[in-house]
Amino acid sequence: MIKWLAAVLGYTFFRFPGAVLGFLVGSFIDNLNSSGGGARTIFRDITQQRVSPADFELNLLSLCSIVIKADGKVSQRELDYVRQYFLNTYGKERSNAIFRTFNEVIKNREISAQRICTYLNHRTRYEVRLQLLHFLFGIAQADGHVSAAEVDKIREIAGYLRVGTHDFESIKAMFIKSADNSYKILEISKTATDDEVKKAYRTMAKKYHPDRVNTENEVIKRGAEEKFKEVQKAYEQIQKERGI
Repeated sequence: MIKWLAAVLGYTFFRFPGAVLGFLVGSFIDNLNSSGGGARTIFRDITQQRVSPADFELNLLSLCSIVIKADGKVSQRELDYVRQYFLNTYGKERSNAIFRTFNEVIKNREISAQRICTYLNHRTRYEVRLQLLHFLFGIAQADGHVSAAEVDKIREIAGYLRVGTHDFESIKAMFIKSADNSYKILEISKTATDDEVKKAYRTMAKKYHPDRVNTENEVIKRGAEEKFKEVQKAYEQIQKERGI
C-alpha cells in the first residue's frame, strides 16, 4: 500500500517514467519497517577501480531518496528539485533512461547508505564526495527548510563517505545560515587575523576549484561550481566586514 501511494505521488510530481522516485521512496519506507540488519546494497561490489557514470547516477539517486525521506515526509519541492536538476543536467531523454534503470534495479533490492558510500569511497576522489554532499544539502533545502533530521542523515552519509568534520560543517554553513557563517565556510574562527583569512581563502579556493573535481558527471561538476562561488562570497563578505 505504501509503495502504491508513493507511486501515485511520484507520478504527480515527476510525470515520468513509471513513478520512479515515488517507488524508491516507498521502497525506502518499507525497508525501514523491515526487520534488522543484513541489508543488501543495490549494487554489488565489482572489480573496476572507478565508478562508471551510469553506476554513479544510480547511486546518487539512491542517496537522494534517503535524504528525501529523512524527515519522515515526501516533499514535492524536494522531488521536483531532483527531477529538474537531472533534466537540466542530462536532458529529458537521458534522465528518463536513468530513472527507468533505477526503477528496474531497485525493485527487489534494499537501499543501504553505508554500502553505497563504501562503493563510492573506493571509486571516487574526495573532492567528488564533497560535491555530492553539497547536492544532498541542496535537496534538503529545496522545500525552504533544512530539518534537523535531514542534517543528521546527511551527517551520517558524510561519515560513511569519510568526509572530515570541518569540511562537513563548511558545506552545511552554505545552507544553514548563522552569525559566523562566512567564517565556517572558510573553516576558520572569527578571531582569525586578516592574513589567516586570506590564507584560508586561498586554501579553500584551491581545494574546491571545479577543476579539482575531475569527474564526467555533470551534476557533480555543477555542484563544484556552486560551492566555489559560495567560498568566494564568504571571503568577500569577510573583506567587507573588515574593510580589507
